[in-house]
Amino acid sequence: MRGLSHQRRAALTAAALVPILTIGASGAMAHAADHSGPDAPASPTGKSRWTAPRPAAGWSEVRDATRFGHRCAQTSGWDPGYENPTLTEDCLSLNVYAPKQAQGRRPVLVWIHGGGFTGGAGQDTNPREFVQQANAVVVTVNYRLGALGFLNLPQLRQASADGPGNFGLLDQQAALRWVQANIAGFGGDPRNVTIAGQSAGGSSVCDQIASPTAKGLFSRAIIMSGGCGMSSAADGEKTGLAFVQAAGCSGASDVLACLRGKPAADLLAAQQKAGVRPSVGGAAFPADPATAVPAGRTNRVPVLLGQVNNERSLFTFQNYDYVGKPLTADQYEALVRSTYGDDAGKVLAEYPVGEFDSPDVAWTTVQDDSASYTRQRLYAQLSRYVPTYAYEFAESDTPQFTSIYRIQQKSEAARNHPFGATHVDDLGYLWDYLGQTLPYTDDELDLSNQMIRYWGRFATTGDPNGAATPTWPKYSQRTDLMMSLVACDTSPATGKPPAACSAVTDRFGAEHDTAFWKSLSS
Repeated sequence: MRGLSHQRRAALTAAALVPILTIGASGAMAHAADHSGPDAPASPTGKSRWTAPRPAAGWSEVRDATRFGHRCAQTSGWDPGYENPTLTEDCLSLNVYAPKQAQGRRPVLVWIHGGGFTGGAGQDTNPREFVQQANAVVVTVNYRLGALGFLNLPQLRQASADGPGNFGLLDQQAALRWVQANIAGFGGDPRNVTIAGQSAGGSSVCDQIASPTAKGLFSRAIIMSGGCGMSSAADGEKTGLAFVQAAGCSGASDVLACLRGKPAADLLAAQQKAGVRPSVGGAAFPADPATAVPAGRTNRVPVLLGQVNNERSLFTFQNYDYVGKPLTADQYEALVRSTYGDDAGKVLAEYPVGEFDSPDVAWTTVQDDSASYTRQRLYAQLSRYVPTYAYEFAESDTPQFTSIYRIQQKSEAARNHPFGATHVDDLGYLWDYLGQTLPYTDDELDLSNQMIRYWGRFATTGDPNGAATPTWPKYSQRTDLMMSLVACDTSPATGKPPAACSAVTDRFGAEHDTAFWKSLSS
């Protein structure tokens, strides 16, 4: 373990920034009059539940932007600030971060938060360091979550041609239209907008890449630990009907009126029994990105995308160790058999539990490698049509992201869990996440600076390359070259300065055994 640095990022306290909150009745706008724009959505409550976002009423007075808008309705979780459920539906707000002296036209990065399409908010991300270093404007957005954002029913398809089942994704597009109409007022260039997101936010980015109604709203895309795929329309309706039953509205003469009359707490309780996710449908999302991307039927923009190298260890911990029930060898075999069906025997032979430190590690590795093969295919599919830059965040000695880091302070089991670089760990290298600066070493801070340079250049030009960083080649299926992002392990005794040790690698396939997973798919 490298020694912890006492160095603080000065820009986090000294940066001169103007946070702006807007769109929606609870949103706000500071230092300007009537910047609501033509496409800022109104409150999606009452009869407006499960309708496409609509413009909010404008205003002429100065509005208070000293507090964030409400988070969208969601259940409680382990993230700080989310200890209790959120029941507010008047939540369609966004936050603008810009250098105080915002002159000229700066690149704009619109950040779509993750959270499994059921949790999170734009305010979770504090991008001040990124704004300063990249000289960019960053916008973070809220969008409707869970059943309130993604319910798909026959009645809703009759009422909306845009995207039944995808109101949360339509909220994201409304925010992008607001950016087009208003961001110049904050020093941003509406012709130079990058959409970016992690986990469900990364998947949202791919959904927008495949959406005809998002064309022209952005010129670049960043997908971090997110996939490309939606539920089918049939599956969306199936889960929607299960939700209606769980909510106690299946026998109602007017199902939508029944659902719209339910308090948010009842809908969240029903969602726990019957969850819903984005599904194909309507003019906005007519095709599954899993089929649109390979065919090139997308908004063709440069893409930067990748993953952390131990994505699934977080979920193994969450589902088993965190609740005090680590996997047994028998449970590992049962999981493989239920997940991989006819291929289960081959998977068990390739990943015998006895060759791993524990059944937990075996199950994590199986899932990591399987998902890595899927992501490798996505790299190849995108690279056929657009400039594609692939990466893997491989800094395995990093402090875990805020929520896990807090748990580790109190739990020996959490401290001993082999997380490695797991899901969400890379976010802290770009911006403060969930309101806490983690104890990064000086080497890790240098990696952070390097990643901000890469992401910032890509948001500016569509190419992450530039001075003082290793050359990052475009992805090609023929070479499988990508950037491995890692910090050095500089010993203070050497007198050498701290540094990042990121380098181009062609070892992704070998390290994740993707040839084996390809043999199963063929």
